[in-house]
Amino acid sequence: MLVKVYGSAIQGVTAQTITVEVNIDTGIGYHLVGLPDNAIKESSHRISAALKNVGYKLPGKKITINMAPADLRKEGSAYDLTIAMGILAADNLIKADGLQDYIIMGELSLDGGLQPIRGVLPIAIQAREEGFKGIILPKQNTREAAIVNNLEVYGVENISEVIGFFDRGEPLERTVIDTRKEFQDKIYDFPFDFSEVKGQETAKRAMEVAAAGGHNIILIGPPGSGKTMLAKRIPGILPPLTLREALETTKIHSVAGKMGAETSLMTVRPFRSPHHTISDVALVGGGSYPQPGEISLAHNGVLFLDEMPEFKRTVLEVMRQPLEDREVTISRARFTVAYPASFMLVASMNPSPSGYFPDDPNNTSSAQEMQRYMNKLSGPLLDRIDIHIEVQKVEFDQLTDRRKGEESSHIRDRVMRARERQTHRYADGTINYNAQMGPREIEKYCELDATSQALIKTAMEKLGLSARAYDRILKVARTIADLDGEDSINSAHISEAIQYRSLDREFWNA
Repeated sequence: MLVKVYGSAIQGVTAQTITVEVNIDTGIGYHLVGLPDNAIKESSHRISAALKNVGYKLPGKKITINMAPADLRKEGSAYDLTIAMGILAADNLIKADGLQDYIIMGELSLDGGLQPIRGVLPIAIQAREEGFKGIILPKQNTREAAIVNNLEVYGVENISEVIGFFDRGEPLERTVIDTRKEFQDKIYDFPFDFSEVKGQETAKRAMEVAAAGGHNIILIGPPGSGKTMLAKRIPGILPPLTLREALETTKIHSVAGKMGAETSLMTVRPFRSPHHTISDVALVGGGSYPQPGEISLAHNGVLFLDEMPEFKRTVLEVMRQPLEDREVTISRARFTVAYPASFMLVASMNPSPSGYFPDDPNNTSSAQEMQRYMNKLSGPLLDRIDIHIEVQKVEFDQLTDRRKGEESSHIRDRVMRARERQTHRYADGTINYNAQMGPREIEKYCELDATSQALIKTAMEKLGLSARAYDRILKVARTIADLDGEDSINSAHISEAIQYRSLDREFWNA
């Protein structure tokens, strides 16, 4: 007898429905075709033991299983439950009625229990789009799938529950989540606040400007000056995720298997901080079976590279294209997948190998050592970082001051007002905020009066600013003007923006 059961395969951050055709005929053998990987080929052993432990057994007949479309490679152990239900129905051990209405996915344990799987959210979205009545999954994955409305989501702990549901009509517990309520309840759930940072008012201001314009930023300062502490608080001053952005971000984390059993939806912007020993594949994504990397896990959030010069040069260079295109494309011989990677880059570094600024008495690095250290960061990479800010060590009086600093919520309000101005300004274009401006937008929206023009000319001549700093200064000045609620850029905005180009000065490039 031939039976069709439905599963789903992940491609990038989308899913494709897989038809599992099970045919049982006279003869002997277990034949699995349709480009399955080793994990799927091994499923016969898991299925056999699981069925035996719940009172069933594999039929001693010729079993042929085809996973269509046959030219698409299938990966992972998530098809165990799909194949097992198909075998039972094809051998008339259970009723086949209703199987075609559901996507059935889950990894089987030998006792019949179910283990969680990856990529549940895109699978659920695809199931709804294709008109399936519902989806049957391991219980640990149900909250994630249940954020998709108009789809029945059932979580099970053992294959015996699925058998009872189809064969005897025993009810399963449906998981229902109010997606919008869940989203709104946790949208401002941040673990860190800027009020906890002592001193560093200049750095806080630079962070606010970076958040308001979506600018990449690098913090330069000695150990213990608070660079990491500042970086961790950036998600709390960025505009909250929209529901669309939350779904986008959740899909990526779902595909990567980063969603917890109690998590249904990513409600705050992600903050990713990989160690400097990370490989280029782990950072941008890839592998034999491509998976999203850290820059995609940071999509719609923050990627923090602590001690940036300690990262391998090749790792840093592979970020250049994603920083521009805000997408990573991974090509293989048989397929190509694309992962979104629209993130805000926040980096930190010491001013020298010894950790101190050149004029600090504690600095023991020679000029050659400092230049070699700075050369670890290429010009094209620094060209994509709009704001360079020096973070000085915190004085004792500031550390012992019991007064609280400004709360993140107040800073976030100003950032959101600035972003609203940018949204209105670029309503007819393809960009969303100032950091994405190209030469055409800079010329249109960053006009300078005579005083401002003279100021930036003097700065470039006297401070030794590089040519690439010019456009960056104008972009940042546009953001500062937006924070001030100004339609035009004035000399005060230019003056502040010039301060945020430390690494372009001759001081650092001697």
